Amino acid sequence: MQKILIDGGVSLRGRVKVSGAKNSALPLLMATILAEGEHRLHNVPDLVDVRTTCKLLRELGLDAQMGRGVARVSNRGPKSHEASYDLVKTMRASVLCLGPLVGRFGRARVSLPGGCAIGSRPIDQHLKGLERLGARVSIDHGYVEASARKLSGAPIVFDMPTVTGTENLMMAAVLAKGVTEIKNAAMEPEVVQLAEVLCAMGARIRGAGTESIEVEGVGGLEPMHTTVIPDRIEAGTLMVAAAITQGDVLLSGVRSSHLAAPVEKLIEAGVAVAESKDGLRVKATGRPRPVDVTTQPYPGFATDMQAQFMALMTLARGTAVISEHIFENRFMHVQELKRMGARIRLEGSQAIVRGVRQLTGAQVMATDLRASASLVLAGLVAKGRTEVNRVYHLDRGYQRLDRKLRGLGAKIRRSRARPPVTPK
Repeated sequence: MQKILIDGGVSLRGRVKVSGAKNSALPLLMATILAEGEHRLHNVPDLVDVRTTCKLLRELGLDAQMGRGVARVSNRGPKSHEASYDLVKTMRASVLCLGPLVGRFGRARVSLPGGCAIGSRPIDQHLKGLERLGARVSIDHGYVEASARKLSGAPIVFDMPTVTGTENLMMAAVLAKGVTEIKNAAMEPEVVQLAEVLCAMGARIRGAGTESIEVEGVGGLEPMHTTVIPDRIEAGTLMVAAAITQGDVLLSGVRSSHLAAPVEKLIEAGVAVAESKDGLRVKATGRPRPVDVTTQPYPGFATDMQAQFMALMTLARGTAVISEHIFENRFMHVQELKRMGARIRLEGSQAIVRGVRQLTGAQVMATDLRASASLVLAGLVAKGRTEVNRVYHLDRGYQRLDRKLRGLGAKIRRSRARPPVTPK
């Protein structure tokens, strides 16, 4: 098992390219189930979750290969309609094969993803939506079984916006008979790209990026050839890295329109953010001003940026209140930040962060993907050495983040952690 070692105190400077978005690549890969032929996706990040998705597609009978930022999927018709527990347990997004399998072949058997470290993320909205489209849905021995001779369009109203639910039901509805209208739909850029790519394949979708999406079913789709959008969460993380180290960093390969919320909060904190033809430049001098943050569905401040922004606020010149309204357990990084000298008090769904002048290096443990990023950010500015354990979480969502930070001057490297000694 690997760990990351950071000797803090270096101001990051230079230029860094943002990778493709994992949260767009995964549903796009699942969408290859919908059309036979040769699919090609560019700017695909080389991540554990992407490789797991390719493995799942191969388990279904598709030939999915990944290399040098390009994913190639050859679909000659699946040989299986089952996503096994062994794969789904490692990646919740595996449930995204449910919609395309039922939509195209009329049946699917997908393991329930269960809970996760940052809270329960049920798929009840997915299942209710499939039932509205005419599928028979049951849960048996930990598996969702869904079947339908032919799905039929219907109105679907989510109890709350759900990104994977919106994506799953869009993919289920594109080949359904008639019109499906999804109300209270997720508006994330990744949802928009999926809709745009499906339309390029021959689907008829209107309203993506709004609360109401209309899908008119078609008879068939063509293979996709597309480029994955930049990862707005990786971009936000690198922006905070520049801010927390009082650095000067140019981010290339970004879409500033996807970053309005984090940019606004960074500017409130006193960080200079400027857009140019070359990218987005982030420059900071001095400790940040305290800024309150409340996580919300897009276009609000993303829950996936909460932990990173909290790391920045640990050094603020005052007190900031961070409210988490998406996941109930997404404050597990707080105790680890406190090990580094942060002053944070939890009150229900709020974290009251009282800024300190200096963090200090310590041994810390990542509990989830974004928590691991927050600990790396804190380590960049902490006095002395920080040792971040369980970095496999980081590798699920960031393509070689440590290398990118090292390219900006950070003193950061990987080391293999020694296994614990078992007493005799």
